[in-house]
Amino acid sequence: MTGPRRDTRGIVEARELFARVRFRRREPAPALRPYLEHYWLIDWDLTEPYASHVVPHPSVNAVFQQYGDEPAWAEVAGIGLEMFTQKLAGRGRVCGVQFRPGGFRPFAPNRPVSEWTGRRLPVGDVLLPDSDGTAVDTAVQSVVGPDDEDARVAALDAFLLALDPQPDPQAMRAMHLVDRVRTDRSLRRVAELADAEGLSARTLQRLFATYVGVGPKWVILRYRIHEALERAEEGGSGPADGVDWARLAAELGYSDQAHLVRDFTATVGVPPAAYARTDR
Repeated sequence: MTGPRRDTRGIVEARELFARVRFRRREPAPALRPYLEHYWLIDWDLTEPYASHVVPHPSVNAVFQQYGDEPAWAEVAGIGLEMFTQKLAGRGRVCGVQFRPGGFRPFAPNRPVSEWTGRRLPVGDVLLPDSDGTAVDTAVQSVVGPDDEDARVAALDAFLLALDPQPDPQAMRAMHLVDRVRTDRSLRRVAELADAEGLSARTLQRLFATYVGVGPKWVILRYRIHEALERAEEGGSGPADGVDWARLAAELGYSDQAHLVRDFTATVGVPPAAYARTDR
């Protein structure tokens, strides 16, 4: 890991969001990097409410949050199957942990990660099931309380290190498989991934359900949509809307442009060309 990602993949109307909030990604402690993508920190002080939208990654998140004068709290957010919308108003702060796809299981080894998919549960119920409420409250306050950003990152490190994640070869294999899906565009179907890794499709499905939380087909599709969303944000060269959607559809492994448009519209809510024009 060479540092947090700098892309905007998954963030809908990223420029609009960044104009309203202070958004940063930070690296975790070295011992946690095999399991985590990064920490993500957001602070805001708004004169008007704003709704943020995210097309979730195939990742579990632990989210510590403070909205105005409400009590601070934390939750574990399993992989979101639909676009996630969060209304921001007044002042607030969120400190999030994005686990690598496959990297959450060592922190909660007694349940398959699919148990959390599509669910948002109090952090104590998932990561501190044997602790009392005081321990959870102390952990939450240690993360969201400090104004100093380094202190928040240190508190996240301390919280996760105290959970003592143990190396799990199957978790490492799941992380490798998802990384391959993310980076290798030639893998467009589950059967291709299974053949490339010397696994049966059934074994691959079981591994993803247990360690990732969704199936490999879902992961392939979600990364396609993320790339299309980022390309729409960036513009580029091509027709009037700035993106050659037919070419992009072919690059992402779609049989034709219509299939890309269908999947993008079902996930984001508008066709990709309309989204690109609106974003610019």
